Amino acid sequence: MAEKVRAHLIITGIVQGVFFRMETQRAAEKIGVTGWVRNKRDGSVEAVMEGDRDRVDSAIDWCRQGPPRAVVHNVEVDWQTYSGEFTDFKVTY
Repeated sequence: MAEKVRAHLIITGIVQGVFFRMETQRAAEKIGVTGWVRNKRDGSVEAVMEGDRDRVDSAIDWCRQGPPRAVVHNVEVDWQTYSGEFTDFKVTY
């Protein structure tokens, strides 16, 4: 059985106004992870992702690139305890 993990991400760079949240949701659904993504007041994007380790790793790798108009400077990853609380991946506010 695959290891279940949870990752809390802070993504910095040119990540607002470039469809980062919508495209992250689309990528997360395609990859098969659950959680949420939202903009922060400081211009960064925050996300929480849960699922099988390899799928969460793939979603994090996607965030390091982002959608075409994004310029990602850094993705800070804080590994946390898996909770299983999510049933899908949402854009929150």
